[in-house]
Amino acid sequence: MKIVPGGKSRILITCAKGIPPFLSEELLALGFPVLSETIAGIETEGTMEDTLRLNLMLRTGHRVLFLLRKFSASDADDLYRSVSEIAWEEHISEDGYVCVTSSVDNPTIRDSRYANMRCKDAIVDRIKEKRGQRPDSGPAQDRTVINLYWRGDKCALYFDTSGESLSKRGYRKIPMKAPMQETLAAAVIMASKWNGSGRFINPMCGSGTLAIEAAFMGLNRAPGLLRDNFGFMHLKGFNESLWKELRAQAKKDAGKTLNRRIIATDIRKEAVEAARKNAATAGVEHMIEFSVCDYSETPIPDGGGIVILNPEYGERMGKIRELEDVYKGIGDFFKQKCGGYTGYIFTGNLELAKKVGLRAKRRVQFFNGGIECRLLEYELYAGSKKNKDSVPSTL
Repeated sequence: MKIVPGGKSRILITCAKGIPPFLSEELLALGFPVLSETIAGIETEGTMEDTLRLNLMLRTGHRVLFLLRKFSASDADDLYRSVSEIAWEEHISEDGYVCVTSSVDNPTIRDSRYANMRCKDAIVDRIKEKRGQRPDSGPAQDRTVINLYWRGDKCALYFDTSGESLSKRGYRKIPMKAPMQETLAAAVIMASKWNGSGRFINPMCGSGTLAIEAAFMGLNRAPGLLRDNFGFMHLKGFNESLWKELRAQAKKDAGKTLNRRIIATDIRKEAVEAARKNAATAGVEHMIEFSVCDYSETPIPDGGGIVILNPEYGERMGKIRELEDVYKGIGDFFKQKCGGYTGYIFTGNLELAKKVGLRAKRRVQFFNGGIECRLLEYELYAGSKKNKDSVPSTL
């Protein structure tokens, strides 16, 4: 198969479990069809040129995989033969670098690394035969990346046009302990329905990921603007002029100022310093009000919006007992200081969440790595629930 400019193919966009509904929402907003949905991805279609825009604009996807070819292979020798038939010399430079990643479930393969090696050998052997030189290869995903999907005897080969995961925006230089991935943070904000129309309050901000992603979304700033390296850049025929046009348009479309306040606090001075530096790298430090304080002392301005916390989940019994008071305190904080707001807690421990003492209006399932989590939504009335109807509409 030869990729021609404007030629359409299937495009698989991977993501974390729980995120496909939000990724689907993004794709439809960008004008791409949703052809199918899996537990950790969405299939659409488009051209290789379309993958440039997807990599630049998607907030919740991890990788943009452009389908090159589907074929059958019963074992590693079959795989080698089929992969060798592809004109790799038209896509990959002989003095380039190739990484093969895979998802393999075949009875003849005990270790996916063997499938990776055979696939890689077929690629570089073909290029050496046609060009007289073999490209380098290895595990680094910062140049040309080929993805192999192999189930039973069915194979699919993709160009991983992202290279490094799209969760690596380029701004989080200081991650701190157990940070939330950027793509997950974006999906959580989408689930909260926050779009810049109200205040965004983030106590326990950690390294600042939620606040920074909120600033990006409030400004309509493309999340890929900070990155200077994607997998598609290392393929022959990379349309650099189109890439520059897309970046220029994305910058033009982004707002310069936020209409609403974003407030981020943490009790740890080093966390706030890290969050501030990450926000500075992202170019949004001046749009986020950072301060060092206990979550319960976070300033809550009048006017409504959302308050979102990502407390620790706790893994040891002693730690869990300690966190019970924290979760109870969050419930008190919501009730006493956050009237007129919508409260959110993102947690991987639903037993601890019961200590909040409030009934969740909505529960959205997510996964943080291998941990099943929930985003819990609480409607916080300004006053008692029976006075709900008397709350001013501005709240």
